[in-house]
Amino acid sequence: MSIAYDLYLEDHKKNVKNGFDWMELNLPDLLKGIPEGADIEQQIVFGHDASKTDPEEYDAYDAYFYGSGRSYAVVAAFNVAWLAHIHKNPHHWQYWVLNNDDPDMGQVFLDIPYNYIIEMICDWWSFSYYNGDLSLIFSWYKEHKDYIKLNGYSRVIIERILQRMYVKLTMDGIINEK
Repeated sequence: MSIAYDLYLEDHKKNVKNGFDWMELNLPDLLKGIPEGADIEQQIVFGHDASKTDPEEYDAYDAYFYGSGRSYAVVAAFNVAWLAHIHKNPHHWQYWVLNNDDPDMGQVFLDIPYNYIIEMICDWWSFSYYNGDLSLIFSWYKEHKDYIKLNGYSRVIIERILQRMYVKLTMDGIINEK
């Protein structure tokens, strides 16, 4: 066990919650689209990345990010842990990509439920909080959006939410338009 990795996990979860709290305070109407019965605050506070403390993920992540090197074995273990993580955590877009056995069917990009879209955006935004620059999510998304596999519905929802966040942060003087 690594104290550094434990501290990272604690900080990451805190920053995901910071993003959610900001949305709740500044754009509360965004949270009205949460499906009935989905307790997103509970999901974010207690459920976000809970699998990262499971031994199959924890040890591999710890070795990869905080170990003494990235040997073939360390990278291979991390790749297996990352695959397990995205398959256990529906706030990752990769969770919603169906790789069919039939090559004629290829990949299908499923609708991401709204509560997981909110959590995913808070997850992405946590790195902006970590770096002390709330605008980083926007440049990160711009750089990655062509790679992120989403269906049209999910992409439109995500981009509308990001646009609303950007406008609010700009209006509040937190982001200076260039």
